[in-house]
Amino acid sequence: SYTTDSKSREENKKTLKSLYSLSVDITKIRRLKEWVLLQDVAYVKEIAGILQEMGADETTVANIIERCPEAILHTPAEINSQRALWQLVCQNEKQLIKLIEQFPESFFTTEYQQNQKANILFFQELGLKNNIITRFLTSAPNIFYNPVEKNRNVIETLQRNYLNLGGSEANMKIWILKLLSQNPFILLSTSTAIQENLEFLQKNDFTDQEVLQLLSKLKGFIFQLNSPAMQKSMLFSKNVFKCSDQELKQLVLKCPALLYYSVPVLEERLEGLLKEGISIAQIRETPMVLELTTQIIQYRIKKLSALGYDIKSGNLESLNGTKKDFEVTYGKIQSKRERPIFNPVAPLHIED
Repeated sequence: SYTTDSKSREENKKTLKSLYSLSVDITKIRRLKEWVLLQDVAYVKEIAGILQEMGADETTVANIIERCPEAILHTPAEINSQRALWQLVCQNEKQLIKLIEQFPESFFTTEYQQNQKANILFFQELGLKNNIITRFLTSAPNIFYNPVEKNRNVIETLQRNYLNLGGSEANMKIWILKLLSQNPFILLSTSTAIQENLEFLQKNDFTDQEVLQLLSKLKGFIFQLNSPAMQKSMLFSKNVFKCSDQELKQLVLKCPALLYYSVPVLEERLEGLLKEGISIAQIRETPMVLELTTQIIQYRIKKLSALGYDIKSGNLESLNGTKKDFEVTYGKIQSKRERPIFNPVAPLHIED
C-alpha cells in the first residue's frame, strides 16, 4: 500500500535526517527495506517518542527501527492503539518494550486491530493466561488476524469432538488450553479439515480413546495434515515394516510421527538409520527413532560409539528422546563404562 513510483525514487531527506539524529544505521535499512526511505510521509520522531515514553532508551529505539523500518510509516494514532491493545495482556510497559524489541514485526502489524482485540478478549474468556496470549502475539501473530468467529468455530469443533470421543466435560477445558498452548496454529485449520482428519482415523479402526491419545501426542499437528498424505505415510510404514493393519495401528500409537511425516521424510530418515547398520527389526521395535533427524541420529551414534557402545547389537532406546533425555542416557552409559564392577574373587590382571 506504499508508493514506490519511479518518479519519487529519491530518498526522503527529512526521514534520513530524523533517522541520523536517532543514531539509526541507515545502511541496514537500505539493505533490508530501502523502499521505506522513499516514502513521502514518515513519522520517525513521533514513533521514537512513543517508544521512549514506554521506557525504550536510544539504543533500543534504533534497534527496533533497524529491524522493522516500516514502523516509521505508521501513524502515532495506530501505534498508540496497538500499545493499548498489547497492554491488555502485558504486565507493564517494561515487558511490552522488551517484546517489541524482540518481535517488532508482530507489534507493527496494525491492519487487523479490531480482530486482534476481539481475539485477545476471546482467549482471555477461554481461560488462557496472559503470558500464553503474549507468546501467541509474538510467535503466531496471524491467528489474531482471523475474525474471532472463525477461531471460536474451530474451538467449538474441537470441544464437540473431544466430548464425542469420550472425553469428560470436567477435563475438556484443560485439554483445549493445553492443545492451544502447544500448537496455536490449530486455529489456522478449518472446522471441515478437523472433522475430516478425525473421521480418517476412525475409518482406520482407531478407537475413540486412541484418537484422543493421538491428538494429545501429536499436539494438534494432525489438523495441519490431510487424509491422502496420512494414508500414504501409513501405507509406506506398512510396506517397510511388513505388518498387519492391527500391528501398524500399534506402531502409529507408539510413534505418531509415522502418521505426521510425509513419505519423503520417512524414507530419508529410514535410509539414514540403515546406513548406520541399524536393522528394520530394530526400528520396528523402537519406531520413535524416526522422530529424529538423520543428523541428530548420526551425532548420537557417534557419541555412543566413542564410549564403546555398539548400537547395532542393542535396542535403540538409548538414541531416543529430547536432547536432555539423551544427555541423561549418555551420562549413565558413560559412568557405567568408567566404573567397572569390582569382583573380589576374580583374578587380578596386572599390566606393566
